[in-house]
Amino acid sequence: TQPAIFLHSVILAKTLGDSFKPDMVAGHSLGEFSALVANGTLDFSSALSLVFNRALAMQKACELQESTMAAVLGLEDSIVEDICAETPGIVVAANYNCPGQLVISGELEAVKLACETLKTKGAKRALLLPVGGAFHSPLMEPAREELAAAIEQTHFHQPFCPVYQNVTATAVTDPLAIKKNLIAQLTAPVKWTQTVKQMVADGATSFYEIGPGKVLQGLVKKIDNTVTAESV
Repeated sequence: TQPAIFLHSVILAKTLGDSFKPDMVAGHSLGEFSALVANGTLDFSSALSLVFNRALAMQKACELQESTMAAVLGLEDSIVEDICAETPGIVVAANYNCPGQLVISGELEAVKLACETLKTKGAKRALLLPVGGAFHSPLMEPAREELAAAIEQTHFHQPFCPVYQNVTATAVTDPLAIKKNLIAQLTAPVKWTQTVKQMVADGATSFYEIGPGKVLQGLVKKIDNTVTAESV
C-alpha cells in the first residue's frame, strides 16, 4: 500500500510539469516522502526504495506485538495527552490531524482502555481504526532502527523549497536535518495541525493536495478556514 500511495502522489506531481513550483511542501506521515521528491530533496528511485523498506520494516514491527490506533473526536489535545499519560501500558498521541481530531497509538489493551476513559471525559467518538499496528508510537522503534540505516546510506539533495516536517512542524531545508527528522518520524507524532498553522504563519494562502483522496484538504480547511485547499 505504501509504495502505491507514494507512486500515485509522485505521478500526479510529475504530470503538472513546469507549472508545479510550490513555495513550500509537506506530507502527512508517508506523504513526507513524496513531498521530498516534489521539492528535490530525494530522487524518485531513492525515495521509492526507502518507502519499500519503510513498509517492510513497519510490517515486521507490527507483528512483534498486538497493537492498534484509535481516532478520538471532540476533545482538546491536552486532555487526550493527559489520558494517554495516565493509562497503564503504551499509548500515545500519534496524529494531530486537526482541532478536535487526534489519533492515539499503542498496545491494543492500552488503547482500548484509553478510549473508554476518553469517552467518559466527553469524547464524541473514540474508535479503533483498521490499521496494521501502532504507527508513530514507541512500538515502531525496531522499524525506526531499520529505516535509519537505509536513510543514512541515501543521498539527500539541497531542496529548492522548504519541507515542513511531521516531527518539527517547522520549515526545514538542511539535508542533514531532513534526514534526522525523517528517521525520527516513525516513533514520533505527526504534527499536522501544527504544521499547517506554521505554513499559514509563514505566508501560505493556497494548499494543493497531490495524492489519492481529499482527506488532507479537508483537514487544512478545519485547521484554518481563511485559506484555500483543493485537489490537483
